[in-house]
Amino acid sequence: MAATIARATGGRAPHDGPPAGPAAGAARRPGRVRRVGLPYLLLLPALLLELLVHLVPMVIGTVMSFKELTQFFIRDWGAAPWSGLDNYTVAVDFDGPVGADLLHSFLITVAFTVLSVGLCWALGTAAAICMQDTFRGRGLLRALFLVPYALPVYAAVITWVFMFQHDNGLVNHVLHDQLGLTDKPSFWLIGDNAFVALLTVSVWKGWPFAFLIVMAGLQNIPRELYEAAALDGAGVWQQIRRITLPSLRPVNQVLVLVLFLWTFNDFNTPYVLFGKSAPASADLISVHIYQESFATWNFGRGSAMSVLLLLFLLVVTGVHLAVTSRGRRVRTRA
Repeated sequence: MAATIARATGGRAPHDGPPAGPAAGAARRPGRVRRVGLPYLLLLPALLLELLVHLVPMVIGTVMSFKELTQFFIRDWGAAPWSGLDNYTVAVDFDGPVGADLLHSFLITVAFTVLSVGLCWALGTAAAICMQDTFRGRGLLRALFLVPYALPVYAAVITWVFMFQHDNGLVNHVLHDQLGLTDKPSFWLIGDNAFVALLTVSVWKGWPFAFLIVMAGLQNIPRELYEAAALDGAGVWQQIRRITLPSLRPVNQVLVLVLFLWTFNDFNTPYVLFGKSAPASADLISVHIYQESFATWNFGRGSAMSVLLLLFLLVVTGVHLAVTSRGRRVRTRA
């Protein structure tokens, strides 16, 4: 029997493994290389598209910010003379007209972003917590809450433009004609009310995203924690304060950062709502840079403002990540 098994296995014992040695190592090495290199190969198309869509225009815009690029050099922008840091000097000279207007736009954008992000987060969190309990029609309500986020931006904002009309808009019809909250129909798209109109549209459009993210984060909180807290006599507000919000801290950190970046850079909403020239009360920095570039035809100065905006957002992002990482390390040690 042993001889038969030996002849069937080529002279090797049945329990003998594959031959070891340099040949086996060489055979395993190409397989390991393929496994390690395959993820990078799959990411290569996305990296190339990212390079073409974002990095190349970013580099070109940075180069343009150091040039005196006006309408006279549109055909051949490379022939525009170098201006050095002149565009940046004019942009940050807050005593001059250009710098003062940029500072005003920056402050308006900061106030608008803080209010919009705060309201979006509050509404989204409240709605997500309310949607956790099982009741009839919960799926339908969840779908309806996501409609503003699913609608195309231009279609949604154009609808709000009609609703904010002075004479026959739905907003004035409800507030003035039906509820009598105002003495006369208001102008929502001009004057100081433009900021309120812009904030309303931004919150209406952005809070479903916060609702979606928070609702996904709530799925990871064990129900046993709430049951144990209820047995200990904790009320609803105590459960939200002691269980829900601390458990959602990592989700909220990312959510607030994403909402901040999206809102601060938002161009579509004010542009569709007000057109090329936004009112002073709603002069967001994205529209301001657009006007500086395409209304005054000073592309070099507009590019310098864009670079300054990029640097500001990078600083905010870095500070946010540093603070959240430090807080995470402190909680881990505790």
